[in-house]
Amino acid sequence: MDKPGIFVMQLIILLFSAVVHEVFHGLAALWRGDPTAKKMGRLTLNPLPHIDPFMSVLLPVFLVITGSPFIFAAAKPVPVNPYNLKNPERDMAVVAAAGPFSNISMAVLAGILFRVLYVIFSGQGIALGGFEKFFVLLFSILQIFVLINIMLALVNLLPIPPLDGSKVLSYFMSPKIRERYLSLNGFVGIALLMLVFVFFRKPFYHVIQFLASTVLGL
Repeated sequence: MDKPGIFVMQLIILLFSAVVHEVFHGLAALWRGDPTAKKMGRLTLNPLPHIDPFMSVLLPVFLVITGSPFIFAAAKPVPVNPYNLKNPERDMAVVAAAGPFSNISMAVLAGILFRVLYVIFSGQGIALGGFEKFFVLLFSILQIFVLINIMLALVNLLPIPPLDGSKVLSYFMSPKIRERYLSLNGFVGIALLMLVFVFFRKPFYHVIQFLASTVLGL
């Protein structure tokens, strides 16, 4: 696969994975008693209702321009009304964790499929006939899929508001500290996230590569 093809494939997988991430947030909220996302039509794999101008467009463009070794994007957060949840403090953490959980699950499933296909078509030396290029492409897509979903999970688990990791971590804080901590949401949180991408993107990418290689069995 040439570089433009890889870039397009990355964007497609990234958008799909980010949408699934948000849908899982909405499903977790619905499970815990809040139907807001469902009523607003956000429990859909159609990417259009999930597009966010900054996180879905400007951020990945910024990473490409700055030469980032990986591309990150996110969909528009699904609306959650904590007052509808059965246990607001605990359930907000559950809803937040559902997003990264979806990405980890997809990465593991794709990794299992990669390993099975690799054993069948490579390890056992089965002739592929005229399908060599197809399976080479499929292996490449699965590797990209695993890499991107691990990246999405790890980035979203960073304890930086408004990322999911901050909402999970805040559950273990006292109400006063939680309020101050989550108040970093907005410009300050985005600025901290950008600093992470600028100054720690290479070591962070090495961690992502290591975990992806482990999942893929490479």
